[in-house]
Amino acid sequence: MQLRALFLSMAAASVLAAAPVAHAKTFKWASQGEISTWDIHSQNNALQNALHSYVYESLVYYNSRTFAVEPLLATAWREVSPTQVRFTLRQGVKFQDGSAFTADDAVYSLQRAMSKTSNYTPYVQGISKVAKVDAGTIDVFLAAPNPVLLRQMTELRMMSKAWAEKNKSVEPKDMKGKDENFAHRNAMGTGPYTLESWQPDVKMVFKRNPNWWGQMDGNVTEIVYTPIKSAATRIAALLSGEVDMVLDPSPQDLQRLRSTDDIRVVDGLENRTIFLGMDQFRDELVGSNVKGKNPLKDLRVRKALYQAIDANALTRNILRGLGKPTGTLVAPQVAGWTEAVGNRLPYDVEGAKKLLAEAGYAEGFEVDFACPNNRYINDEAICQAVTAMWARIGVKAKLRTLPLVSYFPMIQRSEASIYMLGWGVPTFDALYSLQSLTRSVGQGGDGNYNVGRYKNERMDYLVDRVKVETDAPVRTRMLTEALQLSGETVSHIPLYDQVIPWAMKKKVELVHRADNRVDMRLVKIN
Repeated sequence: MQLRALFLSMAAASVLAAAPVAHAKTFKWASQGEISTWDIHSQNNALQNALHSYVYESLVYYNSRTFAVEPLLATAWREVSPTQVRFTLRQGVKFQDGSAFTADDAVYSLQRAMSKTSNYTPYVQGISKVAKVDAGTIDVFLAAPNPVLLRQMTELRMMSKAWAEKNKSVEPKDMKGKDENFAHRNAMGTGPYTLESWQPDVKMVFKRNPNWWGQMDGNVTEIVYTPIKSAATRIAALLSGEVDMVLDPSPQDLQRLRSTDDIRVVDGLENRTIFLGMDQFRDELVGSNVKGKNPLKDLRVRKALYQAIDANALTRNILRGLGKPTGTLVAPQVAGWTEAVGNRLPYDVEGAKKLLAEAGYAEGFEVDFACPNNRYINDEAICQAVTAMWARIGVKAKLRTLPLVSYFPMIQRSEASIYMLGWGVPTFDALYSLQSLTRSVGQGGDGNYNVGRYKNERMDYLVDRVKVETDAPVRTRMLTEALQLSGETVSHIPLYDQVIPWAMKKKVELVHRADNRVDMRLVKIN
């Protein structure tokens, strides 16, 4: 979708229109994960972003059925020039404390997302400054034309400037440190729900915001989210009626769920790719028996690790079909993907052994391997299987698994030699992945999740060009070239694109989204 087509002034309208809810309905749902913070600019995590969106809103958002960008807290936008975009703000919007949402809040929120402790810098890449025009209008100034600006802004939620200042939360919480701000455990937005309580690892309760500016297609007045790490316990809760929906049923339970009378399972390919990253920066790996050098800096070693993994076996035996093997960092829905870049290197144990021998590691080596145990589908089991596969070529991976609330800060501190990561693409454009994962660490979101510190001059050039290229065919070719370069240099080891099933009681009506996000405005309980 082209920038100029997106930048058409749009008439003010509610995102959703329907009659007010007649009866109170509680929607109880669960998944294996827990969020790490309620600070909306602190840590970029898909589950967290989804839950935050119930309370906090962005200027624009995706239509859950079409993924077209549509108005939310902004009702219109237009190009004043190729590097100046003017947003008209929705009138009459109030924060949950009764104060008005104004241009001051919008400017502050975007600047907050640009701050040093923010993990949302990929969403503000290309923005040089934000300025207030009047109480209902702001201008976003760009360093250069940005063809995906609106798609980036779907994840930039608005916070009250006065509330942040009053509660000493002007800057986002630094997730790499231990200090907390008020916004870490408290929330106050403009959204359709208010956060009533959060007991970490126990439950989170939301109530319908009676002063929300919009109207809903759904009828949910209360949301109860429960993190349940055990897959068996999640399914038992669904079958007993303790919860109405499970976001991540285990693959081994799907056949039983599909044949249960009052249960419905919907699924589709997620815009998320699961891969392994590697420390390509340190001169000596921590915890390895190789001293004085880093085996992961050698392309032959990285390629050997890649080719020792039987991705088909992983998706068939552990995921039971809930994964599609891939050879690149983005899913097919993402601009830049092609069938050619999606092809994996062949599974080849003997070839992998030969590559290790050529690199000087005929006997293999020991290496640290870190994985989450409650973030992706059967993530711990996948990593255990990969560990066994590497053992066949002599690589002794010392696996350690952690819950996501401690796992992500740990890898962001570059404390893992090899690590698992899943990367969804909220913009549906490969720049989002390439800039975060393969661009050298720099400013404005460059390399913010390149925690293995891969570095390639051609990659940096391509990413920087794609940021500002407005010729669509040229830009797409450059995205594809960058994905191809990532594969050729084994910047990461791609594994598979996730297939996401949602299991729910048949009384639940909702829209399944490729970004694994439940749009609560559309949920109906019959």
